[in-house]
Amino acid sequence: MFKKILIAEDHESSSISVQKTLEDLTISNADYVYYCDDALAKIQKSIREDDPYDLLITDLSFEEDHHIQKIKDGKELIKTIKQLQPSLKIIVFSAEHRSGIVDNLFNEYGINGFVRKARNDSKELKRAIASTYANEDYLSLDLKQEVKKLNNYEFSTYDITLVSLLSQGVLQKNIPVYLQNNDIKPNSLSSIEKKLNSMKEDLQITSNEQLVAFCKDLGII
Repeated sequence: MFKKILIAEDHESSSISVQKTLEDLTISNADYVYYCDDALAKIQKSIREDDPYDLLITDLSFEEDHHIQKIKDGKELIKTIKQLQPSLKIIVFSAEHRSGIVDNLFNEYGINGFVRKARNDSKELKRAIASTYANEDYLSLDLKQEVKKLNNYEFSTYDITLVSLLSQGVLQKNIPVYLQNNDIKPNSLSSIEKKLNSMKEDLQITSNEQLVAFCKDLGII
């Protein structure tokens, strides 16, 4: 099992929950920090002393207070630490639930596990730690299903542009003007209508409003 773990979590109640989980797994060598800058400093010090951490468990959101921080969120922390210690295993423990963001954390940020803060999250965290130690990525079943739904439809840049414009209140009939002004093709109204209808059909959605809401839930707009 992991020998040395760093936990970056600014909510004391969640930090206590993680601490209890590690105690249940008989992991005693764990450090806790409330700020991303402190987490980075701990990682840097451990590397200098040739005693690196095996695992980082971090939240994504950190509330701002009177302590001015250079690194303001978990994503930026992960990106920075991965440059210093690429082999470090990382589990995100967060209230985030949008499948687009979760999928991006695995594909773009190289995390090894994601546990959503919710009921039974202590059990999920234990499974995530065990899976990560066994070099297996971990994502709870409910989120796996959501990510699978996302990956079943390949959103192109063009798709996202259309839905983003709708979310900004641009009427469908006015979208061609924006596309033409930005040299985006196809930009005819018929092409736009055809694409939006195709997206709604593939995603089993009946209106543009539902399409916008769906994409917001996924976190892609």
